[in-house]
Amino acid sequence: MVSLNWLPLTAYVYLVIFARIGSMLMLIPALGEATIPARMRLGFALAFAAVLYPFVSDQIPAFPNELLGIVAIVVHEVVVGLILGGIARLAVSGTQTAGAVIAQASGLALAQAADPTNGGTQGVLIGAFLSMLGITLIFATDLHHVALSAIHDSYMIMPPSEPLMFGDTAQTVIDVVSGAFVVGVQMSAPFIVFGLVFNLGMGILSRLMPQLQVYFLAMPATVGVGLILMALLITMMMGLYLTHFEGVLATLRGV
Repeated sequence: MVSLNWLPLTAYVYLVIFARIGSMLMLIPALGEATIPARMRLGFALAFAAVLYPFVSDQIPAFPNELLGIVAIVVHEVVVGLILGGIARLAVSGTQTAGAVIAQASGLALAQAADPTNGGTQGVLIGAFLSMLGITLIFATDLHHVALSAIHDSYMIMPPSEPLMFGDTAQTVIDVVSGAFVVGVQMSAPFIVFGLVFNLGMGILSRLMPQLQVYFLAMPATVGVGLILMALLITMMMGLYLTHFEGVLATLRGV
């Protein structure tokens, strides 16, 4: 007669692993986008939890004797997944900062569209473009594989048996947010310089030639030069973006 005593323990370990993986895949960039159907994300999380089962099952705490203990462990893993996934999501927010600055400097601040990478909320068109381009480049450069590796390595950084490290988490969030802002400013730095110089020149021109309609001259010139700069600098801008995102993933992996 075949014994089924192993089933409760196996189901418990799988549930604990899935709690962390499922919550991380809800937020992590590229793999957790809202444009991906929920059933596909759920199916991938279930499959990936099965893949990681033999590698991380020895780190799962012993089977509790009470239901409350199981609930506590599952909640712990869900919170860990949300923390790590949220940190990874914050890392790509630099494109929103860069998009807002570029749109303001290029005279395209009023051109807005729904940003699919930000829950479909309205945002500047350039920001939505940079966000979608960033997600595309993550897949093109196989950084989503590094993200999956970070999910596995998260068990070494935040083991299920250890309490939550809120102090270190808060410091990491501060560092990631500040880093994303710095990257956003670096991506848009040429447009900041262009906006300052161009507006200064238009101001001087309006003083020298009061009869000239500076606004009608400046608006198409601003848009045209801004788009040209965008085409020339897009490679450099997205290189900064990918380097920053890779660095955040390395932090999550403990490298």
